[in-house]
Amino acid sequence: MILNATVDDIILHAAPRPRSDVFGLVWFSGAGRQRPSAEFGTFRQRLVRTRDHSAAARPSSGPIGSGSSELGTNRQRLVRARVHSAAARLSWKEEPTGGEKTFVLKMTLKYIIYIGLICCCIWDGLAQSDLSECLKANAKSCGDCIQAGRNCGWCTKNKFLQQGEPNSARCDDIESLKKRGCEIEDIENPKGSQRVDANKELTGRTSGEKVELKDITQIRPQKLTLKLRSGEPQTFPLYFKRAEDYPIDLYYLMDLSFSMKDDLENVKKLGTELQTEMQKITSDFRIGFGSFVDKTVMPYISTTPAKRKNPCSSGEVCTSPFSYKNVLSLTNDGSKFNELVSNQTISGNLDSPEGGFDAIMQVAVCGEKIGWRNVTRLLVFSTDAGFHFAGDGKLGGIVLPNDGNCHLDTQGLYTMSDHFDYPSIAHLVQKLGDNNIQPIFAVTEEFKGVYKALHDLIPKSEVGVLSSNSSNVIKLILDAYHALSSEVILENSKLPEGVSIHYTAFCKNNTVHTGEEGRKCLGIQIGDEVSFNISITARKCPNNGEKATIQIKPLGFNEKVEIDLEFVCECDCHKKGIPNSPDCHQGNGTFECGACRCNKGRIGRFCECSTDQVNTEDMDASCRKDNASQICSDNGDCICGECVCKKRENPNEIISGKYCECDNFNCDRSNGLICGGNGVCKCRVCECNPNYSGNACDCSLDNSTCISENGQMCNGRGTCECGRCKCTDSKFQGAACEMCPTCPGVCTEHRDCVQCKAFNKGRKKENCDECEFDVILVKEQVDLPPPSQDSPILHCKEKDEDDCWFYFSYSVNDQNVPEVYVTENPECPQAPDIIPIVAGVVAGIVLIGLALLLIWKLLMIIHDRREFAKFEKEKMNAKWDTGENPIYKSAVTTIVNPKYEGK
Repeated sequence: MILNATVDDIILHAAPRPRSDVFGLVWFSGAGRQRPSAEFGTFRQRLVRTRDHSAAARPSSGPIGSGSSELGTNRQRLVRARVHSAAARLSWKEEPTGGEKTFVLKMTLKYIIYIGLICCCIWDGLAQSDLSECLKANAKSCGDCIQAGRNCGWCTKNKFLQQGEPNSARCDDIESLKKRGCEIEDIENPKGSQRVDANKELTGRTSGEKVELKDITQIRPQKLTLKLRSGEPQTFPLYFKRAEDYPIDLYYLMDLSFSMKDDLENVKKLGTELQTEMQKITSDFRIGFGSFVDKTVMPYISTTPAKRKNPCSSGEVCTSPFSYKNVLSLTNDGSKFNELVSNQTISGNLDSPEGGFDAIMQVAVCGEKIGWRNVTRLLVFSTDAGFHFAGDGKLGGIVLPNDGNCHLDTQGLYTMSDHFDYPSIAHLVQKLGDNNIQPIFAVTEEFKGVYKALHDLIPKSEVGVLSSNSSNVIKLILDAYHALSSEVILENSKLPEGVSIHYTAFCKNNTVHTGEEGRKCLGIQIGDEVSFNISITARKCPNNGEKATIQIKPLGFNEKVEIDLEFVCECDCHKKGIPNSPDCHQGNGTFECGACRCNKGRIGRFCECSTDQVNTEDMDASCRKDNASQICSDNGDCICGECVCKKRENPNEIISGKYCECDNFNCDRSNGLICGGNGVCKCRVCECNPNYSGNACDCSLDNSTCISENGQMCNGRGTCECGRCKCTDSKFQGAACEMCPTCPGVCTEHRDCVQCKAFNKGRKKENCDECEFDVILVKEQVDLPPPSQDSPILHCKEKDEDDCWFYFSYSVNDQNVPEVYVTENPECPQAPDIIPIVAGVVAGIVLIGLALLLIWKLLMIIHDRREFAKFEKEKMNAKWDTGENPIYKSAVTTIVNPKYEGK
């Protein structure tokens, strides 16, 4: 089977260039994730601090508590699914056709059906997963149902349930409810909504005109109301635009330990110079100053009276140690800043880390005394040392955690320094964020690594490197301000339980970010506008559906978006419920949404039964079809004398009936499908679609599949039964009885007549007149007529009784007369020459014999030589025993005369 289609006609044109191993397309949608909460752990484990000025602290940089990887974009993406199967043969071929490309898809019908069945199974599995979300919730009421999933609906129709089905069967997928006979007007499916309550336009460029702070708008909308249904996200756009000439408050917090002596000289004239530079950015600029050293207890300072009065040595005059002091609240008078800072004197302490965290906390929470306005707030933290944090107070016997409250006296001194421990990093981050303060850490190169690690934990913060005498502090502040103001990071307040939020950022240059990066846009200049898509989803009804309010704000800015959350926890029909309704067995329940919600102590579909009567024998008897059958056919539970049928794991399989004796999945099957896919299973019996019959609806009444190409029914050789040909003659086979494996072919059928007519021999030699055609002789096989489309010609090759091959062609002309062409000279095999064959065989035998003899002789010579060599070796290695032979007797016998006396 060949299917041709141009590129534009093929459904795969949505994907990149078709490939030979790609058949289907699967759609996926990316899903965002929650921004993780700030998890700082124990900073002591990440920060290597030094107690010596000369030791550089190098903590590991990098964000702590960063979230998991992005799950994907907010847009749908095409993913091509590969079908690997040895049976499926799928190939793409490109053929040029007039300047365009045509893809030729070659598949047999068998493989198309095979792949189609796979796709159907996948689709059915996906459908079942969606349906089970509603059915598996086992919802007892409409409110429970709509919280199960965004696609779940509740049918309020009175006579909707079949006998034996529980009330939870009213909760199902919307399409399934329609198929089961519930009209759309009877389906409760409330949806969420959104309403914009405040939406002031963003402030544009002012063209030099002064704009009041209250009239500046950098974010919209300002207030919304969202109605959230479980599982259904509500998405709204949020727009941000940097306003021109936006006011700035800057507070300079400086370390006045002895090592900062030379830095103080440069800071004394900072006020007017910085104000001059900031006038280029904003016409409304205020500056303040504060200083810090450390806690005034051992071991942070020396507590001897002399050192308390003057902690410096070598004749230096220093001021007494202190924790933090607000020297100058925020003011627009730069000369006053210079004047007060000029009066400051260096102090001193014992250890290298300073008490800067105490100072930052007081600057953040003492808004009225510092003079913070609801504008851009910058805190410049200048030091050449590390810092103490929560837990370090134990060294001085201070164990109370920092309370995060303001404790400045009328002189601006921090009075509770010796009572509360240093704040933790997490506590400090929270207070800075709550008060929209953006810290700028101006530190020396020696401690850059320490504060880089701290910067990674504090959103909207910057780190700059001071020169040895702070001469570059103005440039540092300006660079840090531009970096902070060009960055927008959205942050939301604490969400109610079960509510999630997802951000998608549409930044400059058409860049899109999702997930954690979807909260921010970088490189924003004055007048630039960016937008965010914010999606809020509830997974349940938190706090019994009570309203909640959350806020979303850009870090470092005073504006925010207020969002009121309302939760859709009940259906509209719930309000129309009838308490103590007579439809619920004499008022034992509330009739709402087409079902009874029973009062306490009552159960049953109509609350007709008390919980005390559930297991009585009389009620069990009414759940049996007869005395010999099981309760509810062992497919359900008897509740209040009525069978409530069990649910199957597959939500498409339903057990029903008064005694749970019916189901829709135990009917006869054909080709692996219930009722052959051509009917509906009702109470274990197939109800077939039109034009189908049989127990499994596998008998088609359509005879069109039995008509052969010649228009005859089964080629006139059989009858059509169930859409298939049943051949009357057993020798015929095939879908239309068109094949006959045992029937002779045309060549075999006409072989004897051709042999008789052309060569006057063969089995019909005596009856050659019976042949109905004449033959035409040609010289060679190539002279036979070639095949053509106009008149089909069959070429034959047959063998006669002499084992000679003869060739002929057979065709029928327009007058229905056979035309037979035969080669005049058969191809006969030549007889072999016996003498050379015999001589060759004899010579071969002789040669083989001689070769074998030579091989045998050679092997014997080799064997004899090996044996002789072995004998020689053994002879050389032989060792003869030199002992006496025990059976040897000498030839000489000596006899001694016993009478001889030797005389």
